[in-house]
Amino acid sequence: MSEDEKFLAILRQSADVDTDVVDAVERLIREAPDPELNHINVLAFAARNGLDEDRVVAAFLHAARLGLFEMSWSVLCPGCGGVLEAGMSLKSINQDEYSCALCAAGYEPTLDEMVEVTFTVSPRVRKIAAHDPDTLPMYEYMRQIFWGSGVDLPENFDQLIDEIVLDAVELPPGERAILSLQLPAEFVIVMDPVTHAAQFIDVKGEPTRERQSLSLVLNESHPQNETLVMQPGPLRISLENRTNRRVLPAVWVASDPLHHLLEQRRPFLTAKRLLTNQTFRDLYRTDTLDIDQRLKITSLTFLFTDLKGSTELYERVGDLVAYDLVREHFRVLNEIVAAEAGAVVKTIGDAVMATFPTPDHAISAALRMREAMRSLNEQRGSEDLLLKIGIHEGPCLAVTLNDRQDYFGQTVNIASRVQGLAVSRAIFATDSVVENPKASQIIERQGLQPTLQKTALRGINDEFLVYEIP
Repeated sequence: MSEDEKFLAILRQSADVDTDVVDAVERLIREAPDPELNHINVLAFAARNGLDEDRVVAAFLHAARLGLFEMSWSVLCPGCGGVLEAGMSLKSINQDEYSCALCAAGYEPTLDEMVEVTFTVSPRVRKIAAHDPDTLPMYEYMRQIFWGSGVDLPENFDQLIDEIVLDAVELPPGERAILSLQLPAEFVIVMDPVTHAAQFIDVKGEPTRERQSLSLVLNESHPQNETLVMQPGPLRISLENRTNRRVLPAVWVASDPLHHLLEQRRPFLTAKRLLTNQTFRDLYRTDTLDIDQRLKITSLTFLFTDLKGSTELYERVGDLVAYDLVREHFRVLNEIVAAEAGAVVKTIGDAVMATFPTPDHAISAALRMREAMRSLNEQRGSEDLLLKIGIHEGPCLAVTLNDRQDYFGQTVNIASRVQGLAVSRAIFATDSVVENPKASQIIERQGLQPTLQKTALRGINDEFLVYEIP
């Protein structure tokens, strides 16, 4: 049995991995062309194969842990979708700001839409061209390395690039080259996708027959150069590669075809979604963030639960019975959180702190939790498990606390305080949760009428709009 066959056999035995997902992964490894095995967009893979996204994510996480794939984290430019930084873990994202030379803009990294997670087949399983990116032709380098998996490049990509690029050259380390071309009356960018260096040229005015000249030195610092103004006509570009690797400078026409190309987007697996995935938290519990990292998330939904009267429960039924009941309650809550694309961050006594990518998943989980506790109580013929639930959505920081990935910020504090308002079987949620369109649809389908109230939360200065979902 080959190494990949052993890994696939182990993958099939994973509890949260479906057989049909493993079959699709095996076909991918065996039959897909090289480009499809580099920086795999798992959401696109799920859609193409008609598979559940969360099951596919779980399968690729297990497969990466086994060694079938290598997982990478990339900071993306929100404007052009280009990869500004890539690493093998979230720890590699350690800058306060990332600059895109192509868009001439700087961005503070957030985990919502600026950091993608992709998977590349391991060279131990199958060797592909992208394992040595310096051997890729320029167009394939752009397709497989420069742009993130959220840019939906068309099948005729090579043809479109031929229309957009006026000239290009492959320049080995320490080498020089000269490009001679005719400048059109368009905005032009001389850009190297390896170093991310760019020079903007605003071509306007009367055409000229006199040759214009431009010299560019490509190095690792790739400073942003001021926009040059030139006339339509002949241009001689002198290029020098002062890096220790091959570079691929090209002259791009920044007209409608390029803009249209970059507008074509598709969903991708964000770092935020992965951090709220239970399988990821289980497999990569201590290998996510450095102790001093503080990464922003612009919107995350927090759900807190607590058991009402748990102290009295221990006195009433005894430690052993109460322990088994509380443990069963934790098992049910964990299953519901995972089924709703969430993750349990931690338990505190009899309480649970969980996160969800969006409010609708949290609302759905809360309603299922309440029903599950009702069923458990009916089975026992008693009202031992009375769950109080609070939900809030907002910005936060992803951090490491007590050697594991956690969250910090006012949103977390508010969610905890909202849970403190709840009485048994009540769900309390802030207006940002209940008024979310998808969340409100779930509540309406259940025939529930949330009651709005203004309240003061302990330690919070402002009054809050909080809904009770009876």
